[in-house]
Amino acid sequence: MDGYSVHFEVFVRKTSGASWTLEMASENRVAAIQTAEDLFNEGRVAAVKVTKETLDEESREFQTVTILKLGVEEIARKPKAQADVQPLCVTPQDLYTIHARERIGRLLEAWLDRNHATAFELLHRPDLVEKLEASGFELQHAIQKVAVPEAHARGMTVHELMRVFHTLVDRAIDRLMKDFKRGVLPDVDAEGFAAAAERVSKDPERGFLLGAGVAASIAPAQTWSEKVLRLLDLADAAPKAHAARAFALNALEQPLAEILESKPGLGDLIGKGLDLGAGLAAMTRLAAYEAVESLVGIEPSVAKVMPQLAPPAQRLAKWLATEDFVEVRTALGKRILRELNGPRRLKPGDAEAEIDVLRALAMSLTAASGKLLPLEDVQAAFSARSKMLVTGDFVEAYLGQGKTSFEEVEALVWLTENIIGAANKRQAGRWLKAVVNSLRFEKEARSLDNESAPQRLAQLAALQRAVARCGLVEEDFVPIQTKLGDLGGLIEAEAKVAAGVARANAPAVQRLTVLLKLACGDSAPLGPAANRAKAEALKLVRHDSTRSELAAAPDQVDLVRDLIQQAGLAA
Repeated sequence: MDGYSVHFEVFVRKTSGASWTLEMASENRVAAIQTAEDLFNEGRVAAVKVTKETLDEESREFQTVTILKLGVEEIARKPKAQADVQPLCVTPQDLYTIHARERIGRLLEAWLDRNHATAFELLHRPDLVEKLEASGFELQHAIQKVAVPEAHARGMTVHELMRVFHTLVDRAIDRLMKDFKRGVLPDVDAEGFAAAAERVSKDPERGFLLGAGVAASIAPAQTWSEKVLRLLDLADAAPKAHAARAFALNALEQPLAEILESKPGLGDLIGKGLDLGAGLAAMTRLAAYEAVESLVGIEPSVAKVMPQLAPPAQRLAKWLATEDFVEVRTALGKRILRELNGPRRLKPGDAEAEIDVLRALAMSLTAASGKLLPLEDVQAAFSARSKMLVTGDFVEAYLGQGKTSFEEVEALVWLTENIIGAANKRQAGRWLKAVVNSLRFEKEARSLDNESAPQRLAQLAALQRAVARCGLVEEDFVPIQTKLGDLGGLIEAEAKVAAGVARANAPAVQRLTVLLKLACGDSAPLGPAANRAKAEALKLVRHDSTRSELAAAPDQVDLVRDLIQQAGLAA
């Protein structure tokens, strides 16, 4: 619309009756609505609403329309007297705190992306400040977006608070420009990063000064990856003395964290156009480099999923493995957890690949727990993600079309093995039980179109063992095993496998070995088939000819003895 500018704001109410607070502002309507729905569906807020803010360029006033509202109704109550009506930031120094930088990054996200910069750089680079001022309404728009919710929360008028913020911004800009013109901002490339850090380390404004030097040093970079490499070059040149080194690396950690928090920055570093699963795998390899490298060397399923990191990302990963950039590593780990707890599919359109990715991520993050993330947080995240894998939509997509019922059972066993959480295991067990108890599965098991009876018995035995080790509780897996055993009994009764083996024209020791394997659940499911094989084995082992053969073949005695014990025939 000519003469109008539109953005969307997400407000949340943390508890019933609490005040509305601004969660985010975006020019993307779909992103704002999706964020609001995610916050409410995950139970992180009691209520959420999305408003459409239309700025009239002539009057400079906003028109507000609520386009989405979820949660408890607003409770009418008497307004409280405001104990503190001061804005969050009152001095230029306040703008440099981590929370202020995060807010600035959100308010000016689109402008910063267009100018290939972070909030840290904006606060430390005179050229970026001049460019923002020259843009016209960008700064005004950002101040208005933050003033509206702050004024509501603090009982002030919007115009009053906007004047306060304008004054604060003007003071911050004036401070930066004066220091730039006086030549007090260090040139770390010319002076050397270590020398500059040590020189300003005693100055009361040391963080601001060194930050300006760092921002100027990375300004010429053409890509986000190049910025990361320039920051790592500075890290390599950091002072060796403990106090000065900690101060210098902290100045590098701030822009590094902001680059990794931004979608364009992280995408340029780990690869663009990745789906969520591939992106999380790359982030995990970046944040837990040593643990993932160890797993890749010994676990093929992890090696298959984890993408190779580009050289800049590999170099950063090695730095994150040290204790120098702990905050960056922690922030990256928290982002991985947020995505795991979110509603987005890891591999849209490929359910089997999604399970593979989730398994690799679980192994990697568990191996790195403690250093990267608390183990309980990792387990909670994968329990939440597992819940998505046992929904009807996912299971239907996972089983797909064209699978035999045997293949469906094998697929569901694999799914059950790779999820955690008691409730999720129970739900997976219900899916598994439904397929095993289906008439289709029984017909396929007994048809023997392409398989012999012994082959089908061996398949059922393998399924029976797999069901026992996929993590179901006894009351869930025993009925499934019983059904598989009953089917094996029907197949064996029709084909008379045990009786045929007992009467076969073969040495007694060989017949006994086959029967014992059937009896112990190795080549037939435990149940009626195994019991009949056990009975035939008892008859055979009592024959004098069998004992004579065993005496003549001492190398077979240990094998037969072990099978007898497994079958429960030992006296």
